[in-house]
Amino acid sequence: MNLLFTGSNGFLGKNILPALEKDYNVSTLDLSNATIMADISQEIPSLEDKYDIVLHAAGKAHAVPKTEPEKQAFFDVNYQGTFNLCKALEQSGLPASFIFISTVAVYGCECGENISEEYPLTGDSPYALSKIQAEQYLTAWCEKNQVVLSILRPSLLAGSNPPGNLGAMIRGIQSGFYFNIAGGKAKRSMLMAQDIANLVPLVAVKGGVYNICDDENPSFRQLAKIISKQAEKRQPLSIPYPVARFMAVLGDCCGAKFPINSGKLKKMTMPLTFSNKKAKESLGWQPMNVLHSFIV
Repeated sequence: MNLLFTGSNGFLGKNILPALEKDYNVSTLDLSNATIMADISQEIPSLEDKYDIVLHAAGKAHAVPKTEPEKQAFFDVNYQGTFNLCKALEQSGLPASFIFISTVAVYGCECGENISEEYPLTGDSPYALSKIQAEQYLTAWCEKNQVVLSILRPSLLAGSNPPGNLGAMIRGIQSGFYFNIAGGKAKRSMLMAQDIANLVPLVAVKGGVYNICDDENPSFRQLAKIISKQAEKRQPLSIPYPVARFMAVLGDCCGAKFPINSGKLKKMTMPLTFSNKKAKESLGWQPMNVLHSFIV
């Protein structure tokens, strides 16, 4: 089967492309180093082949916009890029299945437990809003064109050379400048990036909207222990909550360069977990265990 994979040079792409190539005839689409090189945020790409499956992972994330152009960039890539890709598919031939990599950020939750797909989409960051708009456009487009649509909302992705907060945590532990807060007991839903490849054949036929995460919901302390062991570093010390709270108040006054503020403190001390029940029951999917599979 022919599969078009957008965003193949990104973190997710690098982690799952080898697995996809074992099962599919894969064409990649990215800015460079791809079968099809195009900037879908600016143009409708030229697709010469017809594809059975489209796996659309190209997107903008892991950045905090500070200016209006930086905010607009999320909509240019995540929404307009999706629109332009669909226009290209209309010209080259419609796929049977379209799989969109969205995010749990669409829920807009900074804390909560066992959040399901029924939770309202209240995310209001440029990242969340652009993904919500892309989901809405794809829902209408796929229904109109009788394409099976799957929307995957992954939680925090783990894999080789992760970006974002997980990457910062790894670097902090490796350099000896990472500390748990209040024992690091807060839990986070996570997903091994490789699991996206495992899900492709399951959702391509059935479609649907799914939160995807592992069963474990590891705590910061559990993650730090695994990372420290693999990096052959001492396990991080824990900062008591009152001390961390005092530092966070200072951070609120000192600005973005301070290592902690009230927002970061809340994220590090409150749970944020999602339900994978629908994906497991509807697809017969069993997620990989992050704590057993994660390699720094």
